[in-house]
Amino acid sequence: MLKTLSAALALALLSTAPGFERAYIKQAVLTKEEEKVVIELAKKRGIEEIVKVSTFYLRPTAARGISVKGVEKIKGREVSFKVLNVTYGKWSFPNSKPGTRDIQMGDFWAGTAGTRKQTILKVNKKEYRVASLRNLEIKECESILALLLVGKYTAGPGVNPEQLKQIDWNKPGGFWKRGDRLSLQFPHKRKGSGFFELKVKPGKKQLVITQLLQAVP
Repeated sequence: MLKTLSAALALALLSTAPGFERAYIKQAVLTKEEEKVVIELAKKRGIEEIVKVSTFYLRPTAARGISVKGVEKIKGREVSFKVLNVTYGKWSFPNSKPGTRDIQMGDFWAGTAGTRKQTILKVNKKEYRVASLRNLEIKECESILALLLVGKYTAGPGVNPEQLKQIDWNKPGGFWKRGDRLSLQFPHKRKGSGFFELKVKPGKKQLVITQLLQAVP
């Protein structure tokens, strides 16, 4: 019990430490010295201003990884930022080695940083970030999200209504439209439990969820 409390306290202190946000899982907490190496690697890869460092499991394995997020650039509804994945030899897969184009510093190495883009949706004066939006206008997505947030949807045949209670509607992942088919993606409410892919039949007052699939890590 004491060990669990100590770990929780350590994570709480990390989250309030100055400099940048830290989101570390219990089995992958970076020390200050390790953070310095990760920060230096990120700078070498073009991320001068860091806003967040995260650690995560590479499910379904016990291997763990590190992610570094750069400062966001916002232009209208479009958001972009750099992300660097860092490998720590002690946390990675057995016999894992850096690639020929990776930069290595001690037990840490990283390839090139990638750029991620998001679109800002606004519903009732609150902003939501969506990672992927295809063949839909922003206003259409906002209308769909507004209905989901207030529970104006119903389960079609073959869809378990109880599963719908597990979806975190506050974190839209993607909106896609192909012909008359509308697909959505939202995460599970419980962190680390995967996400849901939904097929939806739109309506003016209520949505019908015709298919629901869950991807589990």
